[in-house]
Amino acid sequence: MAEFDRNKLIAEAKAKRAQIEEAAVALSDEQAYDRAWMFPLWDSNSHTYSIGDRVQYEGLLYRCLTEHTSQGSWKPDAAPSLWVRIDDPAIEWPEWRQPTGSTDAYPKGAKVSHNGKHWISNVDANVWEPPTQWTEQKES
Repeated sequence: MAEFDRNKLIAEAKAKRAQIEEAAVALSDEQAYDRAWMFPLWDSNSHTYSIGDRVQYEGLLYRCLTEHTSQGSWKPDAAPSLWVRIDDPAIEWPEWRQPTGSTDAYPKGAKVSHNGKHWISNVDANVWEPPTQWTEQKES
C-alpha cells in the first residue's frame, strides 16, 4: 500500500486550484455568477489586484474596478471605487439597493424591485431611490 504523501497531495491540490482559477478568467460575469466557487477568496494581505479580477467575499462575487494592492479596510463590500458586486443575471427584477457611486449606479433601462413594485431606470448613472428617475412597470 502506498504511503500517504501529504505534501504531494497539497501540491497537486494547489496546481488544480490554479488551473481552475485560470479557466475562470475567460468567463463572462453572467457565467461567473453561477460558478463563483471557481474564483479565489478576497485576500486582505497586500495582494495585487488588476482591473477585471474577480473574487469571492462573504458569499458574493466581486469584480475589481481599479488596480490596487489590498489592505484590510478595502473590503469589496466597503470600497466601491475598487470593487463592484456581480449580481445574479437570472433575476429579472433584483431588489434595489442604494448605489454608493458611479461605479455601481444603475444604467438606463435597468430593472429593479422596490417596496413591492417593479421599476425601470429612466437615466444612465441612476443613484436615486425609486420613484425618482424611475418609471413604475405596472403588471399587465
